[in-house]
Amino acid sequence: MSATATSLVISSPNLLGLMTKTIPRNGSILFCSIAIVPPWRSYHSLGPPSMFFRIPYGSSKGSSVFTASKPFAPVMEWQNCTVKVETDVPVSVAYNCYSDREAVPRWMPSISSVKILEDKPELSRWSMKYKAFGRDVDFSWLTRNFQPIPNQKIHWRSLEGVPNRGAVRFYPKGPSSCIVELTVSYEVPQIFVPVASALQPFLEGLLRSDMERFASFVKSYQADPTR
Repeated sequence: MSATATSLVISSPNLLGLMTKTIPRNGSILFCSIAIVPPWRSYHSLGPPSMFFRIPYGSSKGSSVFTASKPFAPVMEWQNCTVKVETDVPVSVAYNCYSDREAVPRWMPSISSVKILEDKPELSRWSMKYKAFGRDVDFSWLTRNFQPIPNQKIHWRSLEGVPNRGAVRFYPKGPSSCIVELTVSYEVPQIFVPVASALQPFLEGLLRSDMERFASFVKSYQADPTR
C-alpha cells in the first residue's frame, strides 16, 4: 500500500504542542502531522514568526522519496480607526498645521518625537511612548509621505518599524471652518495580540482626544505657526 505523509510546522506565540492525524483516503493512508513551535524558539532561533510546509511523498516500498519545503508568512491582524473633528479655521490653515509633522507632538501627546530626514524630506521617523493596558509602550517607525493633494488629503505608509498606513482628509464647511478626518490602519503589535479586541476602541478614543486637541491647537497655530 502506498502512503503520503504531510508535515506542517507552525510558529505561534499562543500554541505549543504536536498534533498527528491519520486520514484514510481512497485505499491509501494520509499521515498529517502538525508541529507547533514554542514562541521562545520562534523568536530566537527561527527569527520572526514563520510557517513551514513540508511535503515528502512517494511509495512506502520504494527507495526514491522527493521532499519539498516552502515558507509561508503568518497572517497578521490589521485594524482600522477613523475619527473626525470640526475646526473653526479655514481648510488651508488646518491643512498647513497637519502638514507640519514635527509639530505633531505638540498636540498629540502619545507621539514623543517626529524627525524629518534632511536628505529625504518625504521620510520622517516617529517615536511613540504611552501607557496602555498596564504596559509602557515604546514604538518607533519610519514613514514615507506620498504626494499630497493640497487642502484635501495627506497620506502615508510606514517603511520599517510598526506597520501602519493612514490618511487625513479635509472638508471645508465654509470660509472659516472645516472637518478633518483621520484614518489609521495598523498591524496589531505582538504584545497586544491577547487584547486585540480591546485595542481598537482604546485607540479610537485616544485618537479622538488627539483630534480634539488638534482642533484647539490649530487656532493658535493660525495666529502664530512658530508657537
